[in-house]
Amino acid sequence: MPDHATPDPALPASPLLCHKDYVAPSVFTPEQLLREARRQKAIDLGPVPVVCVLDPDGDIVAYVRAEHHAVRSSAWACYHTELYTFTSNGIDYGIVGGVVGAAFAVLVAEELFASGCRLLISITSAGQIVSVGRPPYFVLIERALRDEGTSYHYLAPSRYSELRPELAALFSDEWQDYPVAMRRGASWTTDAPFRETAGAIAAAQAEGILAVEMEAAALYACAAATGRAVICFAHVTNQMGTIEGDFEKGVAQGSYAALEVLHSTVSRWLQSQREMLPDEYDG
Repeated sequence: MPDHATPDPALPASPLLCHKDYVAPSVFTPEQLLREARRQKAIDLGPVPVVCVLDPDGDIVAYVRAEHHAVRSSAWACYHTELYTFTSNGIDYGIVGGVVGAAFAVLVAEELFASGCRLLISITSAGQIVSVGRPPYFVLIERALRDEGTSYHYLAPSRYSELRPELAALFSDEWQDYPVAMRRGASWTTDAPFRETAGAIAAAQAEGILAVEMEAAALYACAAATGRAVICFAHVTNQMGTIEGDFEKGVAQGSYAALEVLHSTVSRWLQSQREMLPDEYDG
Protein backbone atom coordinates (compact mmCIF):
# COMPACT_ATOMS: atom_id res chain seq x y z
CA MET A 1 0.00 0.00 0.00
CA PRO A 2 1.37 3.47 -0.82
CA ASP A 3 2.22 5.81 2.02
CA HIS A 4 -0.07 8.77 1.27
CA ALA A 5 1.55 10.87 4.01
CA THR A 6 5.01 10.80 2.41
CA PRO A 7 5.71 12.89 -0.74
CA ASP A 8 7.38 11.10 -3.63
CA PRO A 9 10.76 12.84 -4.18
CA ALA A 10 10.72 11.74 -7.82
CA LEU A 11 7.66 13.85 -8.56
CA PRO A 12 8.08 17.45 -9.80
CA ALA A 13 6.88 20.45 -7.83
CA SER A 14 3.14 20.82 -7.44
CA PRO A 15 1.42 21.92 -10.67
CA LEU A 16 -0.42 24.46 -8.53
CA LEU A 17 2.77 26.52 -8.35
CA CYS A 18 4.14 25.87 -11.84
CA HIS A 19 3.76 27.88 -15.07
CA LYS A 20 2.10 30.87 -13.43
CA ASP A 21 2.47 34.30 -15.01
CA TYR A 22 0.53 36.69 -12.82
CA VAL A 23 0.53 39.61 -15.27
CA ALA A 24 -0.25 37.69 -18.46
CA PRO A 25 -3.88 37.92 -19.68
CA SER A 26 -5.99 34.79 -19.78
CA VAL A 27 -6.81 33.32 -23.19
CA PHE A 28 -10.25 32.35 -21.88
CA THR A 29 -12.25 35.25 -20.43
CA PRO A 30 -15.63 35.63 -18.71
CA GLU A 31 -16.75 37.93 -21.52
CA GLN A 32 -16.20 35.14 -24.05
CA LEU A 33 -18.11 32.63 -21.93
CA LEU A 34 -21.03 35.01 -21.45
CA ARG A 35 -21.08 35.85 -25.17
CA GLU A 36 -21.51 32.21 -26.12
CA ALA A 37 -24.06 31.57 -23.39
CA ARG A 38 -26.14 34.47 -24.65
CA ARG A 39 -25.94 33.14 -28.18
CA GLN A 40 -26.91 29.60 -27.23
CA LYS A 41 -29.68 30.62 -24.82
CA ALA A 42 -30.95 33.61 -26.83
CA ILE A 43 -30.37 35.95 -23.89
CA ASP A 44 -30.34 39.67 -24.60
CA LEU A 45 -27.37 41.72 -23.45
CA GLY A 46 -28.14 43.53 -20.20
CA PRO A 47 -26.42 44.61 -17.00
CA VAL A 48 -26.71 43.11 -13.55
CA PRO A 49 -27.19 45.38 -10.51
CA VAL A 50 -24.20 47.42 -9.35
CA VAL A 51 -24.25 45.57 -6.01
CA CYS A 52 -24.35 41.78 -6.07
CA VAL A 53 -24.29 39.12 -3.38
CA LEU A 54 -22.97 35.58 -3.20
CA ASP A 55 -25.12 33.41 -0.92
CA PRO A 56 -23.49 29.96 -0.74
CA ASP A 57 -26.18 28.48 1.53
CA GLY A 58 -29.08 29.79 -0.58
CA ASP A 59 -31.11 30.82 2.47
CA ILE A 60 -30.96 34.53 1.68
CA VAL A 61 -32.15 33.85 -1.87
CA ALA A 62 -35.14 31.92 -0.53
CA TYR A 63 -35.91 34.73 1.92
CA VAL A 64 -35.79 37.59 -0.60
CA ARG A 65 -37.89 35.62 -3.06
CA ALA A 66 -40.54 35.17 -0.38
CA GLU A 67 -40.33 38.53 1.40
CA HIS A 68 -38.87 41.00 -1.13
CA HIS A 69 -40.42 39.67 -4.35
CA ALA A 70 -37.04 38.86 -5.86
CA VAL A 71 -37.30 37.87 -9.51
CA ARG A 72 -35.06 35.85 -11.75
CA SER A 73 -32.93 38.04 -14.01
CA SER A 74 -33.53 37.54 -17.72
CA ALA A 75 -30.16 39.13 -18.55
CA TRP A 76 -27.92 36.78 -16.54
CA ALA A 77 -26.12 34.46 -18.95
CA CYS A 78 -24.18 32.20 -16.57
CA TYR A 79 -24.33 28.53 -17.55
CA HIS A 80 -24.36 27.32 -13.96
CA THR A 81 -26.45 29.66 -11.81
CA GLU A 82 -29.52 31.83 -11.56
CA LEU A 83 -29.37 35.51 -10.59
CA TYR A 84 -32.26 37.04 -8.69
CA THR A 85 -32.81 40.78 -8.34
CA PHE A 86 -34.62 42.63 -5.58
CA THR A 87 -34.82 46.06 -3.96
CA SER A 88 -34.43 46.62 -0.24
CA ASN A 89 -34.08 49.94 1.60
CA GLY A 90 -34.00 51.66 -1.78
CA ILE A 91 -30.98 49.67 -3.00
CA ASP A 92 -31.09 47.30 -5.98
CA TYR A 93 -29.34 43.97 -5.47
CA GLY A 94 -28.46 40.94 -7.51
CA ILE A 95 -27.99 37.68 -5.63
CA VAL A 96 -26.72 34.23 -6.62
CA GLY A 97 -27.27 31.22 -4.36
CA GLY A 98 -25.45 27.93 -4.00
CA VAL A 99 -22.02 29.28 -4.93
CA VAL A 100 -19.99 27.01 -2.67
CA GLY A 101 -16.21 26.72 -2.85
CA ALA A 102 -13.33 28.87 -4.03
CA ALA A 103 -13.25 27.96 -7.72
CA PHE A 104 -17.02 28.28 -8.19
CA ALA A 105 -17.16 31.57 -6.27
CA VAL A 106 -14.46 33.11 -8.45
CA LEU A 107 -16.06 31.85 -11.66
CA VAL A 108 -19.35 33.54 -10.75
CA ALA A 109 -17.59 36.65 -9.41
CA GLU A 110 -15.69 37.16 -12.67
CA GLU A 111 -18.92 36.79 -14.64
CA LEU A 112 -20.74 39.25 -12.38
CA PHE A 113 -18.04 41.88 -12.79
CA ALA A 114 -18.01 41.33 -16.55
CA SER A 115 -21.79 41.93 -16.48
CA GLY A 116 -21.75 45.27 -14.66
CA CYS A 117 -21.35 44.48 -10.97
CA ARG A 118 -19.14 46.98 -9.11
CA LEU A 119 -19.38 45.71 -5.54
CA LEU A 120 -19.59 42.03 -4.65
CA ILE A 121 -20.42 40.90 -1.13
CA SER A 122 -20.12 37.28 0.00
CA ILE A 123 -21.94 36.09 3.12
CA THR A 124 -21.03 32.49 3.84
CA SER A 125 -21.73 30.17 6.75
CA ALA A 126 -18.59 29.40 8.71
CA GLY A 127 -17.36 27.23 11.54
CA GLN A 128 -16.01 28.73 14.72
CA ILE A 129 -12.24 28.40 15.25
CA VAL A 130 -11.34 30.95 17.95
CA SER A 131 -14.40 31.72 20.03
CA VAL A 132 -15.33 35.40 20.25
CA GLY A 133 -18.90 34.76 21.31
CA ARG A 134 -21.74 32.31 21.05
CA PRO A 135 -22.86 31.64 17.46
CA PRO A 136 -24.48 32.95 15.41
CA TYR A 137 -22.53 36.13 14.74
CA PHE A 138 -20.80 37.75 11.77
CA VAL A 139 -17.12 38.31 11.05
CA LEU A 140 -15.81 40.83 8.54
CA ILE A 141 -13.02 38.81 6.94
CA GLU A 142 -9.99 41.10 6.85
CA ARG A 143 -7.66 38.37 5.59
CA ALA A 144 -8.07 34.73 4.64
CA LEU A 145 -5.60 31.87 4.97
CA ARG A 146 -4.92 30.49 1.49
CA ASP A 147 -5.52 26.79 2.15
CA GLU A 148 -7.15 26.30 -1.26
CA GLY A 149 -6.00 26.26 -4.85
CA THR A 150 -7.80 28.99 -6.74
CA SER A 151 -6.04 32.00 -5.22
CA TYR A 152 -2.65 30.78 -6.49
CA HIS A 153 -3.80 31.38 -10.07
CA TYR A 154 -4.31 35.08 -9.27
CA LEU A 155 -1.54 35.98 -6.81
CA ALA A 156 1.96 34.70 -6.12
CA PRO A 157 2.22 32.39 -3.09
CA SER A 158 1.73 34.04 0.29
CA ARG A 159 0.05 33.01 3.50
CA TYR A 160 -3.05 35.23 3.30
CA SER A 161 -5.29 37.06 0.86
CA GLU A 162 -6.49 40.39 2.21
CA LEU A 163 -9.46 42.72 1.98
CA ARG A 164 -8.41 45.69 -0.14
CA PRO A 165 -7.34 48.63 2.08
CA GLU A 166 -9.84 51.14 0.69
CA LEU A 167 -12.65 48.73 1.52
CA ALA A 168 -11.27 47.96 4.97
CA ALA A 169 -11.31 51.71 5.61
CA LEU A 170 -15.11 51.65 5.34
CA PHE A 171 -15.21 49.87 8.68
CA SER A 172 -12.97 52.10 10.77
CA ASP A 173 -15.68 53.13 13.25
CA GLU A 174 -16.00 49.72 14.95
CA TRP A 175 -19.51 48.83 13.82
CA GLN A 176 -21.35 51.73 15.41
CA ASP A 177 -24.25 51.41 12.95
CA TYR A 178 -24.34 47.61 12.68
CA PRO A 179 -27.52 46.21 14.28
CA VAL A 180 -26.12 42.66 14.50
CA ALA A 181 -23.27 41.02 16.38
CA MET A 182 -20.15 41.77 14.33
CA ARG A 183 -16.45 40.97 14.70
CA ARG A 184 -13.47 41.44 12.39
CA GLY A 185 -10.45 39.25 11.82
CA ALA A 186 -8.99 36.36 9.86
CA SER A 187 -10.61 33.28 8.36
CA TRP A 188 -9.23 30.00 7.08
CA THR A 189 -10.35 29.14 3.53
CA THR A 190 -10.31 25.40 2.90
CA ASP A 191 -11.15 23.31 -0.13
CA ALA A 192 -11.89 20.25 2.00
CA PRO A 193 -14.42 20.84 4.79
CA PHE A 194 -14.32 17.23 5.91
CA ARG A 195 -10.54 17.32 6.36
CA GLU A 196 -10.58 19.86 9.20
CA THR A 197 -8.40 17.79 11.49
CA ALA A 198 -7.63 18.54 15.12
CA GLY A 199 -4.08 19.50 14.16
CA ALA A 200 -5.20 21.89 11.43
CA ILE A 201 -7.73 23.50 13.74
CA ALA A 202 -5.12 23.91 16.49
CA ALA A 203 -2.74 25.56 14.01
CA ALA A 204 -5.45 27.97 12.90
CA GLN A 205 -6.29 28.77 16.51
CA ALA A 206 -2.62 29.51 17.18
CA GLU A 207 -2.77 32.15 14.42
CA GLY A 208 -5.86 33.76 15.94
CA ILE A 209 -8.10 32.73 13.06
CA LEU A 210 -11.76 33.21 13.92
CA ALA A 211 -13.60 31.03 11.41
CA VAL A 212 -13.27 28.46 8.64
CA GLU A 213 -15.06 28.88 5.29
CA MET A 214 -14.57 28.00 1.63
CA GLU A 215 -14.45 31.11 -0.56
CA ALA A 216 -12.80 34.24 0.87
CA ALA A 217 -9.12 33.63 0.06
CA ALA A 218 -9.90 33.13 -3.62
CA LEU A 219 -12.33 36.04 -3.83
CA TYR A 220 -9.83 38.41 -2.23
CA ALA A 221 -7.02 37.19 -4.50
CA CYS A 222 -9.22 37.73 -7.55
CA ALA A 223 -10.13 41.21 -6.28
CA ALA A 224 -6.50 42.14 -5.72
CA ALA A 225 -5.43 40.90 -9.13
CA THR A 226 -8.26 42.55 -11.06
CA GLY A 227 -8.84 45.71 -9.03
CA ARG A 228 -12.39 44.71 -8.12
CA ALA A 229 -14.36 45.53 -4.96
CA VAL A 230 -15.10 42.39 -2.92
CA ILE A 231 -16.09 42.20 0.75
CA CYS A 232 -16.46 38.84 2.48
CA PHE A 233 -18.36 38.11 5.67
CA ALA A 234 -18.36 34.86 7.60
CA HIS A 235 -21.65 34.07 9.32
CA VAL A 236 -20.32 31.94 12.17
CA THR A 237 -23.16 29.52 12.77
CA ASN A 238 -21.56 26.36 14.09
CA GLN A 239 -18.81 24.50 15.89
CA MET A 240 -18.47 22.01 13.04
CA GLY A 241 -21.18 19.75 14.38
CA THR A 242 -19.25 18.93 17.55
CA ILE A 243 -22.20 19.87 19.79
CA GLU A 244 -25.89 19.01 19.77
CA GLY A 245 -28.15 21.62 18.19
CA ASP A 246 -25.39 23.07 16.01
CA PHE A 247 -25.81 24.99 12.72
CA GLU A 248 -28.59 27.26 13.95
CA LYS A 249 -28.48 30.53 11.99
CA GLY A 250 -31.18 32.54 13.73
CA VAL A 251 -34.44 34.11 12.54
CA ALA A 252 -35.34 33.15 8.95
CA GLN A 253 -32.20 31.02 8.75
CA GLY A 254 -30.13 34.11 9.44
CA SER A 255 -31.44 35.94 6.39
CA TYR A 256 -32.92 38.91 8.23
CA ALA A 257 -29.61 39.55 9.99
CA ALA A 258 -27.69 39.03 6.73
CA LEU A 259 -29.78 41.73 5.06
CA GLU A 260 -28.95 44.10 7.92
CA VAL A 261 -25.27 43.42 7.26
CA LEU A 262 -25.81 44.10 3.56
CA HIS A 263 -27.66 47.38 4.11
CA SER A 264 -25.07 48.77 6.49
CA THR A 265 -22.15 47.71 4.32
CA VAL A 266 -23.59 48.99 1.04
CA SER A 267 -24.61 52.29 2.63
CA ARG A 268 -21.00 52.83 3.67
CA TRP A 269 -19.73 51.91 0.20
CA LEU A 270 -22.23 54.12 -1.61
CA GLN A 271 -21.30 57.06 0.59
CA SER A 272 -17.62 56.54 -0.24
CA GLN A 273 -18.48 56.49 -3.94
CA ARG A 274 -20.49 59.70 -3.66
CA GLU A 275 -17.54 61.39 -1.99
CA MET A 276 -15.18 60.29 -4.77
CA LEU A 277 -17.58 60.66 -7.73
CA PRO A 278 -20.32 63.06 -6.62
CA ASP A 279 -21.74 63.73 -10.09
CA GLU A 280 -22.14 60.05 -10.93
CA TYR A 281 -23.99 59.32 -7.70
CA ASP A 282 -25.97 62.55 -7.46
CA GLY A 283 -29.54 61.76 -6.45
